[in-house]
Amino acid sequence: MAQPKVMSITDAAAARVREMMTNRSEPALGLRISVKSKGCSGLAYSLEYAETILPQEEVVEEKGITLVVEPSAIMFLVGTEMDYVEDAMKSGFVFRNPNETGRCGCGESFSV
Repeated sequence: MAQPKVMSITDAAAARVREMMTNRSEPALGLRISVKSKGCSGLAYSLEYAETILPQEEVVEEKGITLVVEPSAIMFLVGTEMDYVEDAMKSGFVFRNPNETGRCGCGESFSV
């Protein structure tokens, strides 16, 4: 049986990451995704530019972009889809995570 992908990315999220990489003054290899202890539900997604890739990190290359997943986040993210949503009130990355068992009211944190 094939191992499930750690993450996938929508066309909208890939386009936004490409735009971010193009507009950045210093080069980056991709976008690093981690999970931090934070918020009222316990965990929160964290994004930063990946200037290096460590041997134990999971690399997801899809739609022309590179996501680098920190090892401690892999178990929380397996099967997650990363999207980018824009509407009249807000814009940002959205994570559709099948492992979530709860989410706080403000949407800042989640639990598994």
